Amino acid sequence: MAHGLSRCLPPGSLRIVVNVGDDFRRYGLRICPDSDTVLYTLAGRVDPVNGWGVAGDTTTVLDALTGLGDDTWFRLTDRDLATHMYRTQRMADGATLTQATAELARAMGVDIDILPVTDAPVPTRVITSDYGELDFQEYFVRHRWQPEVKFIRYVGAEDARVTTAVAEAIDWATCIVFAPSNPWLSIGPILAVGDIRERLLGRDVPRVAVTPVIGGKAVKGPAAKLMAEQGLAVSARSVAGFYGALLTDFVDDVRNPEFTCDGMNIIQRDTLMLEPADRERFAGEVLGYIGERIR
Repeated sequence: MAHGLSRCLPPGSLRIVVNVGDDFRRYGLRICPDSDTVLYTLAGRVDPVNGWGVAGDTTTVLDALTGLGDDTWFRLTDRDLATHMYRTQRMADGATLTQATAELARAMGVDIDILPVTDAPVPTRVITSDYGELDFQEYFVRHRWQPEVKFIRYVGAEDARVTTAVAEAIDWATCIVFAPSNPWLSIGPILAVGDIRERLLGRDVPRVAVTPVIGGKAVKGPAAKLMAEQGLAVSARSVAGFYGALLTDFVDDVRNPEFTCDGMNIIQRDTLMLEPADRERFAGEVLGYIGERIR
């Protein structure tokens, strides 16, 4: 959805806050999957088949590591590795994650602020029935999100602080949109950081979330599986309940049954975004709705 918003909004009017709970180290490198996916998407470099990584990239280093006997369960292609190497070196030189991310964006021709929610490490840990506690990427990639989840921890998030750039973005915003990402694995780690909930609740602007659930299924990833494991109905209503008072408005999909939720306006639109044109069309519809609300 970030791509669609970037196509609909004038320069300088969009700031994107990204999750850092997925971040981890591999081969000594600081890897930030959520930040990089947004970065590659806005730069027009993302692999359209996978939805992550660099399109048309080579695997020379990965193949060499495999040949050395390494368990290359986390796929890192060559130009993607250059991103991680640059970030790691800049942070070793004293740059913050926010600064390194901004430098990468400029180098790739992206003039939109991509803002890590915090510069502190706040890893997401997944407690499973079969394997105990797993790092997020072990759960999501190595085990292909198949283990049963008992609990999710956002380690260190409560004591972390949102960056100055994120605090300013919230203060500056005329509206706040939560993309249709996984509530527990992508949005939850953001909302767990410091006082960000209070900051969001303190803004008297439209705060809008989009359902990631259509027809009782997640559009992608383990959201539906996680909901079932928590004893929740796999529905847009459960997603709206996750956000609760944080929202003024909720965008449900036209294919879902209508429902009401105290304290928020609920509208239905075609939220399915399979192609770039769909993202731009839907982002325009959401912005049009917000514009009517503000008037």
